[in-house]
Amino acid sequence: MAFTLDKIVPWGRSFDEYAAMFALTEDDLAKDIVGCGDGPSSFNSVLTVRGGHVISVDPLYHFSADEIDSRINETYEEVLDQTRKNRHEFVWEHISSVEELGRVRMEAMKAFLADYPAGRRAGRYIEASLPNLPFKDGTFDIALCSHFLFLYSGQLSEDFHVESIKELCRVSSEARIFPIMELGARKSRYLESVTARLAKDGLAAGIEKVAYEFQKGGNEMMRVKRPQ
Repeated sequence: MAFTLDKIVPWGRSFDEYAAMFALTEDDLAKDIVGCGDGPSSFNSVLTVRGGHVISVDPLYHFSADEIDSRINETYEEVLDQTRKNRHEFVWEHISSVEELGRVRMEAMKAFLADYPAGRRAGRYIEASLPNLPFKDGTFDIALCSHFLFLYSGQLSEDFHVESIKELCRVSSEARIFPIMELGARKSRYLESVTARLAKDGLAAGIEKVAYEFQKGGNEMMRVKRPQ
């Protein structure tokens, strides 16, 4: 049985994972960044400490830190159990075991929770969701979308993907999406059709290899640039 989840769950990645997944250079990290679907990742908290400028967007931010913590605890064992049953779908190099995965992910989520109350007051964590973002055109240099678009192709329609990517490109100069795999360790069923539809709207979408692979074959991101 392939890895599957009935609904989108809060599951946070670390700053280092973000940097690798999205091929973020030091120059990139100095730009204005928006992360869509960041959930309980530690990217915002770490980059802010480093002096960066980032806003994270997620419907999860409607809830308090205690409520998010409770939801994490509710889903934590489910995700690890699914991973344990489908070990063959993953590359166990940088992370060597399911137990280490749990520790790494929980460290990232705890860092998020520690930063979240102050970050929400400062406007760094905003409750909103694709495909409608509360920002003016071109507000950001880079828009990131981690483990949401394409990953949940079984739950989100092709139209949703197209409209969401167009929205990412409306508010930023370029969008980067990782991974382009869906649950079950296979290329998203929408990859080709979404790319073709974006091209008709003048958006150039390219696939690039990155220095990160946890899902087998999941070492590519989509970069989409709007016309200059």
